[in-house]
Amino acid sequence: MRILVDADACPAKHIIEEVAENFNKELIFYCDLNHIISPSYGEVKYMDSGFQSVDMKIANDTKEKDIIVTQDYGVAAMVLGKGAYAINPKGYIYNDENIDKLLFERHISSKVRRGGGKTSNPKKRKDEDDERLYKNLLKLVKEYDNLANRELTMDN
Repeated sequence: MRILVDADACPAKHIIEEVAENFNKELIFYCDLNHIISPSYGEVKYMDSGFQSVDMKIANDTKEKDIIVTQDYGVAAMVLGKGAYAINPKGYIYNDENIDKLLFERHISSKVRRGGGKTSNPKKRKDEDDERLYKNLLKLVKEYDNLANRELTMDN
């Protein structure tokens, strides 16, 4: 299990680094050449600045049981389809029960904007968002570790 981060606009990289390092998980940040980052833990993979290049690289690199941190519902949907976990930087976990609704809401908002209408902007990040991300990322890592330990026990 690895943690892959859509790092172009991820405001909580330090929290993700902390969890990954504490649990000795491979951590990979993906960003385009317009964003230079220097994490204290993990590696960075840079992509060309083309449309969706980072998103497609993450989707292609994702393996079953990886944890993907992304704000992009499309990326979340693709990686869920590969058997990975997906969480956004505010700590909300994407799953098969909520992703269709989120994609539909994104589609409706896009239609409203194309028609000249306005939609609400994302809310400003709060301390609670950092706490939720830490708690839920930790939950996903521990869930995976518990599952892996049970599989090892069953094999013996």
